[in-house]
Amino acid sequence: MGASYGAIAVSSGFPLWLPVLMSLLVFAGASQFMFIGIVAAGGNPFAAVLAGLLANARHLPFGFAVGDVLGRRWTARLAGTHLMIDESVAFALAQRETHRRRAAFWACGIGLFACWNLGVVAGAFAGTAIGDTDVFGLDAAFPAVLLALVLPALRDRAARLPVLAGVLVALVATPFLPAGLPVLLALAGVVAGVAAKEPQLQEAG
Repeated sequence: MGASYGAIAVSSGFPLWLPVLMSLLVFAGASQFMFIGIVAAGGNPFAAVLAGLLANARHLPFGFAVGDVLGRRWTARLAGTHLMIDESVAFALAQRETHRRRAAFWACGIGLFACWNLGVVAGAFAGTAIGDTDVFGLDAAFPAVLLALVLPALRDRAARLPVLAGVLVALVATPFLPAGLPVLLALAGVVAGVAAKEPQLQEAG
């Protein structure tokens, strides 16, 4: 995944240092791919940043879920926040004992941080030699992973409505709006999901 990101970024015209620096400072695959994809397609950089921030909004509940794992020292909490990604949180929450949760979080977070950044560097250098990443299918790597992550959630009937509504809005808006805005408008699916749940909550109340 890291190599795919680095290669796509450089072959899209970005300087080699940009994906490497973003990987060190941002370390959020979804946001990084989103930013590169939107800007490379001619979208506004501010819209790309906003889309990345919205994608990372899930880190707020992550923080509540693994707050005890990070300890009380501000240095550990700062470093842990930077390593707080989907995988490190998932592995930590899979453990019952606190010491095992802490070990799983840090081992997974540090390991993935190292592997991701090494992959990005390798991919970025490869991107200077690859003229068209589409030929190697690198452009499909990240969407394929996201689709694999989303599919299990679609088994839940309540999750299908907001997802399908968001997809429909994005598809309709794409031919008419600049790159990046359809992604933001897809959040309308969340509104649809909330609206659909309100009658159920009222009945339950």
